[in-house]
Amino acid sequence: MIRRIGQPPLSNQRYTLRAGAYAILPLQKRLLLTAQVSDLIDIQLPGGGIDPGESPIQALHREVMEETGWRIAAPKRLGTFRRFVFMPEYNQWAEKICHIYVARPTRQICEPLEPSHFTTVINPTEAAIALGNDGDRMFVEQFFGL
Repeated sequence: MIRRIGQPPLSNQRYTLRAGAYAILPLQKRLLLTAQVSDLIDIQLPGGGIDPGESPIQALHREVMEETGWRIAAPKRLGTFRRFVFMPEYNQWAEKICHIYVARPTRQICEPLEPSHFTTVINPTEAAIALGNDGDRMFVEQFFGL
């Protein structure tokens, strides 16, 4: 059973299963994150949905590049959690299966490719406060021993 983090599912709501891969990216005693800006600023672990035919590792490399412009190396799986959320960018309710990795950022080769995404680097304690979901926060706190 995959641990649920956050709100329980609504009993009257249908959810689409959506698996994704996300990365903790330590960078010189700080943490490389993405900020998605819409009406609000949402600080997130870089990552996203796993496309059909794609492995979690392939998705992780692609999503980190799209959201930060960085290449990564040596991804190692830390764990998985699930959460039930509304995804306004897709106008759908989703049961997200979030595969969390730690990887080494090697170099930034471009600006983020995703619209409304910006790269930020902050210390792990600030990241644990700023991250927009409890699952990301839990994995950052565990990884850095906060």
